[in-house]
Amino acid sequence: MMNTAHPLDIGPDDFWVFAYGSLMWNPGFDYEEVKPGIIEDFHRSLCVRSTIYRGTPENPGLVLGMDQGGSCCGRVFRVAPQNVNDTIAYLDEREQVTKVYCPHFFDTLLNDGRTVKSYTFVVRHDHDQYAGQLSIEEQARLVAQGIGKAGPAMEYLKNTIEHIDELGIHDQQLHEVYELAQSLMVKA
Repeated sequence: MMNTAHPLDIGPDDFWVFAYGSLMWNPGFDYEEVKPGIIEDFHRSLCVRSTIYRGTPENPGLVLGMDQGGSCCGRVFRVAPQNVNDTIAYLDEREQVTKVYCPHFFDTLLNDGRTVKSYTFVVRHDHDQYAGQLSIEEQARLVAQGIGKAGPAMEYLKNTIEHIDELGIHDQQLHEVYELAQSLMVKA
């Protein structure tokens, strides 16, 4: 269930961040605990043209967004009360550069059976960077070409695949996009 509650409405010991992409391996903030978790009604999707971190406006890359439908497994980080404001400021600065995402709170089921509210970012369908419904070939082309200030989109996708595989989630489509993008790079 999606909730647009303000962080201060959540209990002081209950601030969690849900990671589904680069935050899984590079959170960039201090945390007290990390657990696998799942959010229902949204899924991980290569649906955001990256024009800064993993591409440029002239040669966009492609990165992940949380999009409607399905479910998404990821990593969930518990942040100490004294670090909540700094964590939110950091995440907003990192994830909201172009405002392609909207921050939300979701009910998140942790692998130990607890349900927590977690803070994460959902892709905006009305944003010009939204690239939902691309063919696997077009996704691979954008991943293969994208290089931005945080590095290649290929590296981003490889790291994401490795981390979701570690969670026991085999996302066949992400693997197909990565393999096709690799073959495009070999041909170039």
